[in-house]
Amino acid sequence: MKKKILARIAIGFPIGIAIGNIVTVAISLIFGGGSYIVCTEEFIGLVGNEAAAAAVQTLLCGVMGIGFGGASLIWEADMSLLKQTVLCFLIYSAIMLPIAYFANWMEHSVVGIIIYFGIFAVIFAIIWLIQFFMWKRKVQSINAMLKK
Repeated sequence: MKKKILARIAIGFPIGIAIGNIVTVAISLIFGGGSYIVCTEEFIGLVGNEAAAAAVQTLLCGVMGIGFGGASLIWEADMSLLKQTVLCFLIYSAIMLPIAYFANWMEHSVVGIIIYFGIFAVIFAIIWLIQFFMWKRKVQSINAMLKK
């Protein structure tokens, strides 16, 4: 189990960074008007300059990758799907929301936090449903092969 945790953590850091960069490029393409938006203006002001903000944000994305990678082992635990889902959602939220707040990815107000959390919950639900139906299809395929 320790090897699995360490492997997920080791791969989680670069995956977190890659996903963070993909999101940054996507946001720049949608909202940047031809410019690359590396970080929010508020975060750049907080950290002091754009290069430092980009470095800190990259590190934070890696930390999220580590947390999400480690927490993904919950899906392999011997517990109900409901318990796995709730536990994973709570852990992912505990990782994501403080980082998002610190990095100014959300408005620093009650409404901003609620909106960000709502978006996070919807994305989690969509990914969960996609995974659920993919695994359901795999199980049906295996069962069909076993009946032959």
